[in-house]
Amino acid sequence: MADVAALVEVLRDPELRRWTSHVVDDEADGTRWVRAQQRSWAAGDRFSFAVLEEQPGPVREQLVGHVVLKEVTPVSLKAEVGYWTAAHARGRGTAPRALEALTDWAFDTFAADGLERLELLHQVDNLASCKVARKSRYALGGVLPAAPPSFPRDGHLHIRWLPGSVRQRITDQRSD
Repeated sequence: MADVAALVEVLRDPELRRWTSHVVDDEADGTRWVRAQQRSWAAGDRFSFAVLEEQPGPVREQLVGHVVLKEVTPVSLKAEVGYWTAAHARGRGTAPRALEALTDWAFDTFAADGLERLELLHQVDNLASCKVARKSRYALGGVLPAAPPSFPRDGHLHIRWLPGSVRQRITDQRSD
């Protein structure tokens, strides 16, 4: 809850609003959004993380992004990842580092439950997300048709396989 004011400020960015499906216009929206993330943690089906950067001065940390593992179910072999980066932190490798940390955590935490595959979806014209996916070793798995209203344009499906899995070895051989 301590990050609500920063969340509201970051999510006012028009570029970020272009790509995200949630709207946070004020502190009440921000509080609802944070509480929804907390409920999802408690339910065990969605795990959101604030990406913070240490800084000098009285405010020791600054919100620079967000990563999420979603659609986690005990019987599914896959889950989805998502992320966003605050305008002031773009171009510094924040998203790839945060996504890599989330990916490692997801496989470490859920591989024993059967998780083998992480999917990353973005609209085809979101070139920055495509670049983050490639930097984070998510292979392009295909193009998905638009699914309005939440996914109004065609999208890219990127995939990252559990390290050492048969599918991951096949993917690695194809990229060699």
